[in-house]
Formats: sequence, structure tokens, C-alpha cells
Amino acid sequence: MAAYNGSLHIEEQIDSILAELGVHDELVVVNDASIDTTAKIIRAIEDPRIRLIEAATNAGYVRTFERALGVARGEYVFLSDQDDIWIPGRVELMIAALGGCQMVVSNCEHIEGPVGRFHEIRLRAEDSTHTVRNIVGILVGYRLHWGCAMAFHRDLLRQILPFPPHMTESHDQWIALVGNMNRSITYLEANTILHRLHGKNLTPAGMRGLPKILKARIALSKNIAVAWRRARNAAAL
Repeated sequence: MAAYNGSLHIEEQIDSILAELGVHDELVVVNDASIDTTAKIIRAIEDPRIRLIEAATNAGYVRTFERALGVARGEYVFLSDQDDIWIPGRVELMIAALGGCQMVVSNCEHIEGPVGRFHEIRLRAEDSTHTVRNIVGILVGYRLHWGCAMAFHRDLLRQILPFPPHMTESHDQWIALVGNMNRSITYLEANTILHRLHGKNLTPAGMRGLPKILKARIALSKNIAVAWRRARNAAAL
């Protein structure tokens, strides 16, 4: 979990996560130099499964997630936002859905805020093996993968990390590219998370301006090349 000024909802989210974890699991939380009571709330929970890492300076959500993934020790890695709610049974359902694949991505139930066009995009199980179509969909923007709805085997971290140095957004789409490039991703149509919508969500509700769209597409194109090289190198080992 990447946390920043999440005092309003982070306790509810952590409670929903801990209820899904076993005694030997861990919840890694990287606090990205929050200026509110986020760290205090996390410490007050006093659960030994929580590993709180305090960043000295604010690095932004992309590098914070990268740091969290870099210290994760579990066999299965789940990404988490600070303000959602895990639906009971999520971990068991997603691990079962993995099967022989390296990555699983589910859908979300969006709650509280207004639903924009991006929130209406849903993954379909039948598209799991449509590798080229999925990669094109990520690039164009019609195949959206929510980071908070992702899980994968830890061996995939060798290709996910480090994040491409030019990447400043869309870490979730980068991870989805890695899964698709390996032809080892499955789409779970069920909702496994309540995704809370509010004014500070990073995914825009509407269309962005043309300069931002072009910048994002260029970055994603570079990411496709990096993911392809890493998948090819991994296959050669």
C-alpha cells in the first residue's frame, strides 16, 4: 500500500485487509511523507503483520508503490490503495483464479462518488488470452486495469521492477503490460474490492486534454518496449 494523507479512510481499509490475511502474511505500507495523522493511525492498530515504512521525503505514488513492491516478501503480492475496502473472500477468490497464470486482475465496485467513463470499463474473462488486443487496449485506453484489483506471484517482480525510469503515472497499466507480455494473465469478472470515488482519485473521470493524452501514450509505448525486452530475457533464462 502506498499511503499519503489518508487519515480519513485508511483505518477502514487496513481493517478490511487484515481480515483477509493469514498469521504469516504481511501488509507493507509505505507512508509517503504524509503531513496528516496517517502514520499515527497505522501505528495505533498494533498488528504485527503491518510493516510501516516511513519515507523521508514525498516521492509520489508511482515511486512509493515501487518501493513497497521492492520490500514485499510474500508468495502472492496484492496492490492496495489507502481508501478502498476489500470485499470478504477476496484473497481466496483471486488466488484460486490465478490457476497457472502469474497475474490476476479483477473488477471493482465503485462507491460513493460519481462514476465517470473510465469507471464503466470492465474486464472480461474471455479476453484473458487476447494478448495483442489487451496490449493495444492498454495503449489506447479501452482495456483498463485497476492496480487496487491486481495480484501476482512474487516471481513476476523480477520483470516488474524496477519501474521504467521515465514513468510518472499509470504504474498499474505498466504491471498489466508485463502480465500480458508474458501471456500469463487472467481476468476475474467478479468485483473483489469496493473502490471509493472522491475528488482526489488519480484516475480522471473525464477526458484529459490532448497534450496530456499524447504524453501518456508516448510513455506507454516506451513501457511496451521495456516489457517486451524483459519478457524476452526472462524466457531466455
